[in-house]
Amino acid sequence: MSGHSKWSTIKRKKGKEDARRAKIFTKLIREISSAARLGGGDPNGNPRLRNAVLAAKAANMPAENIKRAIQKGTGELPGTSYEEVTYEGYGPGGVAMMMQVLTDNKNRTLPEIRHLFAKNAGNLGESGCVSWMFDKRGYIVVEKDKVDEDELMEIVLETGAEDMTEDGNNYEIFTSPESFETVHNSLENHNIEIAAQEVAMVPKSTVKVTGKKAQQVLRMMEELEDHDDVQSVWANFNIDESEIEG
Repeated sequence: MSGHSKWSTIKRKKGKEDARRAKIFTKLIREISSAARLGGGDPNGNPRLRNAVLAAKAANMPAENIKRAIQKGTGELPGTSYEEVTYEGYGPGGVAMMMQVLTDNKNRTLPEIRHLFAKNAGNLGESGCVSWMFDKRGYIVVEKDKVDEDELMEIVLETGAEDMTEDGNNYEIFTSPESFETVHNSLENHNIEIAAQEVAMVPKSTVKVTGKKAQQVLRMMEELEDHDDVQSVWANFNIDESEIEG
């Protein structure tokens, strides 16, 4: 299992999705509000907001919650203003890690993130230290038992996907950020169940980690994602499924 690309699958295997629902909603609301504040409250004219709303709907967030989050961003309702920051560094085994953060207090958040890196045998680095190892791409996961491979390949390539690969029990679909919504909507229109989706920083190559280091990486990913200010975590690890299931 490679990189951030399997993190949603890992969380499902660990049975954490239900427990994380409230936290996921909080993070989505923060992203929707920030996107609306920066680019306006109309999803049709604001691609970042459109993707955030797409993610919220995929998480079964009520429409009223989405509406209020947009109104907080546009100033129609009172809300907190968040600053967007990207942190980069290395985790156990030399795994490159990037995270998107939305914070109302960098002076609080930065030391907390640095502490999480240090306690997990990692090292928070300077801006740009690992970002060159990642490309911004649309990313969609479909489980193999949900669809015929040839049918899926035909649909995604016709709608503008760049590539489709296999990894374990999943098909991974990669798009440009601009084509992400078109491909996503086409899959939904064909009633194909989507297991995970995001516009993400996808690693260009991966680092194999095993044993203790693999478990340290997984624990670090969990702790970073559990931080209230961390919206997304991306990494270039490659961990065998047997390590995860163990």
